[in-house]
Amino acid sequence: MKPGQAAIAALLDGAHADPFSLLGAHEGPKGTFARAILPGAVEAEAHSLAGVSLGTLAQSHPGGLFEGFITGPRQPLRYRCRAGEQTWWVTDPYSFGPVLGPMDDYLIAEGSHLRLFDKLGAHLITHEGAQGVHFAVWAPNAQLVSVVGDFNDWDHRRHPMRRRADTGVWELFLPDLGEWRAYKYRIVGPDGTVQPLKADPFAFAAELRPKTASLTINPGKPRWGDEAHRAHWASVDPRRQPIAIYEVHAGSWDRDAGDWFLSWDRLADELIPYVVELGFTHIEFLPVTEHPYDPSWGYQTTGLFAPTARHGDPEGFARFVDGAHRAGIGVLLDWVPAHFPTDAHGLSRFDGTALYEHEDPRLGFHPDWNTAIYNFGRREVASFLVNNALFWAERYHIDGLRVDAVASMLYRDYSRAAGEWIPNAEGGRENWEAVEFLRAMNKAVYASTPGILTIAEESTSWPGVSQPVHEGGLGFGFKWNMGFMHDTLKYMARDPIHRRHHHDEITFGLVYAFSENFVLPLSHDEVVHGKGSLLGKMSGDDWQKFANLRAYYGLMWGYPGKKLLFMGQEFAQRREWSEARALDWDLRRAPAHEGVRTLVRDLNRLYRDLPALHARDCEPDGFAWLVVDDAAQSVFAWLRKAPGARPVAVISNMTPAVRETYRLPLPHDGRWREVLNSDAEIYGGSGIGNLGAIDAADGVALVTLPPLATLMFEWTGP
Repeated sequence: MKPGQAAIAALLDGAHADPFSLLGAHEGPKGTFARAILPGAVEAEAHSLAGVSLGTLAQSHPGGLFEGFITGPRQPLRYRCRAGEQTWWVTDPYSFGPVLGPMDDYLIAEGSHLRLFDKLGAHLITHEGAQGVHFAVWAPNAQLVSVVGDFNDWDHRRHPMRRRADTGVWELFLPDLGEWRAYKYRIVGPDGTVQPLKADPFAFAAELRPKTASLTINPGKPRWGDEAHRAHWASVDPRRQPIAIYEVHAGSWDRDAGDWFLSWDRLADELIPYVVELGFTHIEFLPVTEHPYDPSWGYQTTGLFAPTARHGDPEGFARFVDGAHRAGIGVLLDWVPAHFPTDAHGLSRFDGTALYEHEDPRLGFHPDWNTAIYNFGRREVASFLVNNALFWAERYHIDGLRVDAVASMLYRDYSRAAGEWIPNAEGGRENWEAVEFLRAMNKAVYASTPGILTIAEESTSWPGVSQPVHEGGLGFGFKWNMGFMHDTLKYMARDPIHRRHHHDEITFGLVYAFSENFVLPLSHDEVVHGKGSLLGKMSGDDWQKFANLRAYYGLMWGYPGKKLLFMGQEFAQRREWSEARALDWDLRRAPAHEGVRTLVRDLNRLYRDLPALHARDCEPDGFAWLVVDDAAQSVFAWLRKAPGARPVAVISNMTPAVRETYRLPLPHDGRWREVLNSDAEIYGGSGIGNLGAIDAADGVALVTLPPLATLMFEWTGP
């Protein structure tokens, strides 16, 4: 039956709700009937994909509509089009069947599909004998969705999509399409309003800002050489391994001669050897997902599945990860599931409704960052985010995720005054939907990727952040110890003469040091927005600032917990960090700055080589106070220990006074080898020390404490 004029008009206008019902090949009592829109053609001959002629189609409408009977059954079709002396071939996307199947529908609708990134987005595939790209996007409330791009002149009439009614997913296979084609989705909302062209939520690559189109690529890389690295981390308990993290903003670690971002390959050539030489075990990148605004540092991401184009193609990032792994370095990503920006091309009101966010701003708008909050209680949204975590682990072999702003997710009243938030069903402030999402994410990534780490940036006392889900926890592997960072930096900023009155700013942290699996973070957040550099936070004149910083690093590396240091702080960057420029690498020519860098290198090596310093980072039996109450002299001393390891004594003198013959209680008599002195001349210090060792008798050793310094001694035996 021929369609009516209204249906034909809608079809040609790209406004027909079901274009597959009219276009393509359809079997009937009189044979197989084909219909296609072939703009510009005067004649059209149908062929099979193998090149067999199946008959000609007649033009039935001047808008380019052709139709007619063809020989053979329904099958994918190619048309040989002619207009005057010009001929060209068109493979008909509407002659292909769907790519997604009923099992996909079931799992998507249930929110339990753990390979959505294999199904949604743009995938280069072979389908029914043809190579091309399969597009699929979730827009359940849309009236119409079309894929537009540089392959169809961004004309929505050319490629309207098929709606899968059970899930609200729209799909279309476009044959003869390859890599690096730009595309977006044109979505007509439920009220008939055409939305701004939307980037693909599952896009694996995107154009360089300020452009915003998605790009067709295969994510990751075909061959990897990191099996030994991944096998190692899958075989160990990370809580008992040395983990020292170098936090990096890829766009400002360094720049090229033209002040442009380094490519991933150049970063691999320069950053990986630098990290290896310094002794860090992991690189943690601030978000590398696509984002439109440089000063957001990547935390306002519009492309959760796409490495940013600022550093080249996505495979370059995969090569970086592979290279880091071959060098024994893990790669962690800062991950942002808490919120997303409201840019018109992004997720905001994606299908004309509050799809990924909440409709009510008391639930769906974040006042701190002017962003939208994910609707964690919607199973498809939670599934989208869980799949993103799985994607980075599977396709890019990343070693872990540092999850940003967890506290903002856990509390409905986060940064909100009374009346600006909605209590939960029990009348409380907890966001139980976010809790369930975080638990689901952690369960999924730990189940799928042995050896992976998840680390929560969580600034409150929410219980069990790093406890397993089956024990009632959130399921993270580690949690940032924000209390350590705040208290110790406050202490180090004080004039040493006043430190005696604030002794507990160092000691209090040990009250809760083993309540979670902690990472000690001196992160980017402490050196921006007018806070100055770490060096600038230290008290005293320039010499004392350097001495304080060295003593502080020594204390931190001797303190229970994994370590994290933001780039530039390893050589005592003087200026506050800015994402708009490279680090001040010229400072390394100054002995004081290079001395700090040498200290960080040696601290990392000690931390790695001495099990007493790392093997019980997260367990109370790895720590014991030696001197806890010497507030008058601002001296702290403790023991780090582990089964089968030689214990290490850590002692910090936080005043500029030299303390000779200080009585240090020790658990073992005999010789204690000095393995670290932050006041050593090689680090820029005064060189006061203990000639390489101390001897303990009757449980006491007499120690010389250099000014503003941390010492470490390893017991070598009686």
